[in-house]
This record gives sequence, structure tokens and C-alpha cells, in this order.
Amino acid sequence: MKFPENTYEPLNLFSNFSVAAKKSPEVAIYFDKELIGFPELGTETTYHQANQSIINQANRLYKLGIKKGDKVILYKSPMFDTYLLAVAISYLGAIPVMISYHLPVETMTVMCARLENPWLIYDRITIEKAPLISSIVPDQLIELEELVKIPTTELVSQDFLETHSISYMTHTSGTTGIPKLIAHSANSMGWRTKWQKSVFDLMPEKKLVAFHISPVHSRFNIGISSLMSKGFPILWIGSSQQDDLEQTLSRFHPYALETHPNDFVQWSNLVKEHPHLFTSFTYFHSTFDAINKGTMEIFLNASTAKRPVFMQVYGQSECGPMIMRFHTRDSIKNLDARNMGNGMLGLTEVKIVNEKNEEVAPNISGNIHMLSKGRALTYYKEDQRFTENTFGPWWDSGDFGYKDENGDLFLLDRQVDLIRDIESTLKIEDLLLDKLDFLDEVVIVRGKDNVPQPIISVSEHKEMNWEEWFQAINDFPLLSKPLIWDYDAIPRTATMKVQRLKIEEELKK
Repeated sequence: MKFPENTYEPLNLFSNFSVAAKKSPEVAIYFDKELIGFPELGTETTYHQANQSIINQANRLYKLGIKKGDKVILYKSPMFDTYLLAVAISYLGAIPVMISYHLPVETMTVMCARLENPWLIYDRITIEKAPLISSIVPDQLIELEELVKIPTTELVSQDFLETHSISYMTHTSGTTGIPKLIAHSANSMGWRTKWQKSVFDLMPEKKLVAFHISPVHSRFNIGISSLMSKGFPILWIGSSQQDDLEQTLSRFHPYALETHPNDFVQWSNLVKEHPHLFTSFTYFHSTFDAINKGTMEIFLNASTAKRPVFMQVYGQSECGPMIMRFHTRDSIKNLDARNMGNGMLGLTEVKIVNEKNEEVAPNISGNIHMLSKGRALTYYKEDQRFTENTFGPWWDSGDFGYKDENGDLFLLDRQVDLIRDIESTLKIEDLLLDKLDFLDEVVIVRGKDNVPQPIISVSEHKEMNWEEWFQAINDFPLLSKPLIWDYDAIPRTATMKVQRLKIEEELKK
């Protein structure tokens, strides 16, 4: 597919927001709940009004002593004001550090120590944990509810960092231990927005786009910055609970939706029960991870659009969005959901290598190496760990898969999750979710004697059907009897990725 060409430009969060506000001042931004950090915006604002509030917030932070080059951690509830605060921090030439509110005090203490005397903004969600982080100076803890009470009088002008220097930090998912801090620059983020804007250009109308992504995910700033550059109205969905979601979608009728694969899986039950809530959608976009075929098909079939599209994107925080594939009602009928698709010419591509780092022939499995112009700079204070994954311009994704003769990428597993006699745990999980509509989740990990152990979650208001389960696994390799866990009991990262190694540790107890 030929994508529209977009001019490359570095991404300064505030400058991007400000330019968009000048170009499209009256375009709307909606929130499903009021924001703690920006109460004056209510649940509906415009690009221009939000821009003014950001400048006011930046001046409050300046009054407290935050200046150019300072690192400011956002450790708070997962709402849209997290992003608006990051934009305000960038106005001062300071560096937003996006950290999930899920992380415990012990982990936070280690991560904050790496940042060498950072500031930290918290709110009512993290109020009990934030003061216990020993590597933060108490005077540099900022309670968000108190911040908004500071009057804004004298205004400080915008300050800038060099485009090649660290200007934004996110963190890895932490599926294998203490998360690593990923350092991004305006230059590296600029290449990612070029990729993203080219995708948005394929959407012919500037209609409402619904967004439910973790605000600390590296995807978030790229998605919102690009949407605003193109002048799309935005609906921020903060609550993923089905009752709240039903109310939100009953009020709004979005044109497009992006969320995490696991949210799509959970929401598929709502689609089955109330399909009318999803008739307005023409575009669906799954973020940075594989998703099973059945879930995509449910959303596509709910749409009343003539040709709805489900865009599946594979990527990583270190490299940004990489590989994509577009699905329609017709194409999905014969889909192998492990097929991620292709990169964007000139911006992203992948290759498959063996243990000697030699590129292999089509249809031969190996490690997936990524090439992205938007690759991050490093892991902050852990440069060696970053360098261990680099091979010249190529990045070892940590994933395992193959490319076919057409150049399509097939994702099989994480390298660390490979299990004896199983080609792809992800493929089995997909097939089971597709076949068994009483399940919300299937996770296969290493169990006793390295035998694959399924962990399953039964959908609310449904019962486990053992007969259908055993029929569904007839053709699979040996699996242990599944353990039934509550969906919320399955350990996850901020972006809803399952922490498989934590499950394996739990099983050993």
C-alpha cells in the first residue's frame, strides 16, 4: 500500500500542541470524567482552551522551581491530564518521565534513584505510595490536587531542549523485573509521528477518534500528537469498565477506536450484548501487540460502515510502531492472526536472524530484528543493557517468528516464553479465544516439568464449559489441566500485557 508522504519534523510536545491549537482552535477534546489536574476543562474542551490551561500549569510548575533540564516523574492516575502535564513540563524545557501508577514503592525507589534528584507529581491514587519513595526529596514531591490551587500571574516563556537530547522518558513493561527507563528525543519521536500521520491520512474524514491507551505508554504521545496535527476531534476514554463504557458510547458515536488488545478482548462481550454501541465505528486500531482473529471479527461485524477496517500494529516502545496489517470483513475470513503484515517503506522493517545473527531464508523461524528511524536513544543509566540488544542499526526485539516469501512477518512468541514442543503459545491462545466465547483470557506458561500450563479467565455471567475446552484442545500438544483465575488476578503491566514470568513464579510456590 502506498502511504501519503508527510514532512519529517522533530516532536516537541508543547510546540506540537500549540501549532495544532492555532490551526484548529475549536476542534473538540472530550473526556469521560473530569481531570484532577485540569478541573477547569470539565468534560469537554477545545484545542485552544486546553493549550491555555497547559501554559497556566507550566507556570505553576515554574513557581515551584522546575526548570529546563529537570526530570519530572508523572506517577498518578491513568487519565488524560497525565499527557497534558507532560506537555506543560515540556513547555519549561524539562523532561517528563512517564511511570505507571501500578508500580510499587520498592520498584519506584530504584527507578527514581537512577534519575538523580527528580521531581515527582502524584495524586489521590498514589498519595500513600509517593511519600514512601526514599530516592525522592520531600520538597520535590508535588500533590496534583494542591498544584491546581496555585494562582498563575506572571507567565514564563517557553524553553527548549536540543532536538537530539533526551526530552521524554517512558519505561519498559517490566514483565521480567525492574522496568528500564526508555529515553526518547524530539528527533526520535518525530520519526514516529511521521509514521503515524501517514496512517491517519488514510482516514478520509476528520471525525471523532476514541482513545483508551495507558498515558505512560510511548504510544500515547505519538498518537495524540499526530491526531492533533491532523485536526481530529478526540474522545478520551479513561474508564474501561463495561458500565462506564456503555454510558460513554451511548453519548458519543465515535468514528475510530484505538485501545490495547486485551481491552478489545474484554470489550468483545459488550459488543455481543449491545452491538448498537459499536455501529458508528469505521476504524479500529490495536496497539503494539498481537490480537486474536475472533475478537477483530466481532468488532468489524458490529460496524454498519460499508467497509470497516481493523488495523493491527506490531511494535515496541524502543522502536515505536513497526509492522501493520489492515483487516476487513472479507480478508479476516482466511486470516492467520500470527501474520502481522509489513513495515512502512523507508521508516520501518524487520528481518529474521539465527543464533549467529545471520539472516535466514523465508519461512525459517528465528529472532525478530527491527529497523526503525524512530528508535529510542538508550535505557537511561543502563546503556549497556540497551546496547546488548543493538546490532548496528538493528534492534533485537526479544520476539521469535518468521517472514514468508511475501515478506509478511509472523509473530510466534517472546524468546523468553518459548516452551518445549510448542511452536507458538500465542497462536494456541488466539485459537482458544476464537473458539471458546465463554473465556475472557487464555495464557499459556511453563508449568511443572516444563509442560505448558494454561491459565484461563471465565467471562462474567458465563460458566466454564469443560466439554468444549477438551474438544478445542484435541489437536494441540499436551497441555496441563487449566487453572481458572479471575481476570483481575492475572498480573499485568500498565499496558495490560500479561506478566508471564510472574505467573510462573507464582506456580512454583
